[in-house]
Amino acid sequence: MTEQQEASEDAVMTRIGQAVILLHAGDREEARNRLGEIWAEIAAEGDSLHRCTLAHYMADAQDDPADELAWDLRALTAADGLRPGEEPALPPGRRPGQVVGQTPGEGSGRGAAETPGQGPGLGVGQGARPGHQQAVRVFYPSLHLSLAADYVKLRRPEAARVHLARARAATGALADDGYGNGVRAAIARLERRLAAEPGEGPRPFPEQYS
Repeated sequence: MTEQQEASEDAVMTRIGQAVILLHAGDREEARNRLGEIWAEIAAEGDSLHRCTLAHYMADAQDDPADELAWDLRALTAADGLRPGEEPALPPGRRPGQVVGQTPGEGSGRGAAETPGQGPGLGVGQGARPGHQQAVRVFYPSLHLSLAADYVKLRRPEAARVHLARARAATGALADDGYGNGVRAAIARLERRLAAEPGEGPRPFPEQYS
């Protein structure tokens, strides 16, 4: 990758981060507008990392739970398409400005624990950049947890259980740190909540958004 390409990719992540700052400041409409503009530029040919990151944050900017689900599904599809060399800059779920110990459903967004000030463009964990396969695995617990939460909002507990089980199965990739522990705690809370919900257990579902 050339220096020019790296600078261009950094610029995209910086723009996403600026939109997320607006979102956390309460300007949801402007955040949606900015993220939408970036998506229009990268959706067709942009790399999977940018699409995954943007879609995951865009989900938080939605007012309609169905739209939130659609964007979280786009994030999952993009993560599945990450190519060698496209290392995630940040596990989805870590939100700029979120305090250590915050977990999905607490504070801004649905993200898990994060070091204050950490945002798009910073390395996974304490600044380290793991290999591609490890980095992709770190994405999945938070991605599936977000989808499970979406389905709970939409009163689809069976679909929520499917994704919650996938989130739990993927936690082996998480480190024993504030972020990993926060995700595990959030999964446990949602598991307890769903245990009290009526349902027939997990069912497969076909939805995917491009």
